[in-house]
Amino acid sequence: MTSEQTRADDRPVILLVEDEALTIMDLGDVLEEGGYDTIQCASAERALSILQTRPDICGLVTDVQLSGKTDGFDLAASVAEARPQLPILIVSGRAAPDPERMPGHAEFIARPCSGEDILQRLRHLMDC
Repeated sequence: MTSEQTRADDRPVILLVEDEALTIMDLGDVLEEGGYDTIQCASAERALSILQTRPDICGLVTDVQLSGKTDGFDLAASVAEARPQLPILIVSGRAAPDPERMPGHAEFIARPCSGEDILQRLRHLMDC
């Protein structure tokens, strides 16, 4: 077993979906320093593909604005249908929380916020 496999086995895995390169790198660093492993991608389509092959993912953090045809609200709805127990945190600086489009157990955090704010909200949601 490689050290990377050992690390992944010991730390909860978060799927981080964000299409802004600097934002995803910065937030990925904060989450990893906070004790999580991250799998990062820029589109909802890629995120759904990853979720199908990675049952070890135990949380989703997504921006609303994503590359591709599907936004973060639609991604959250699809994920909630496929994996109803998965904690979901939706982040946006442009969109407001939309109760009609938010899964019941998902939470919304508005930007501007810090990576630490997101980490704390994620810890509140997580149970793995």
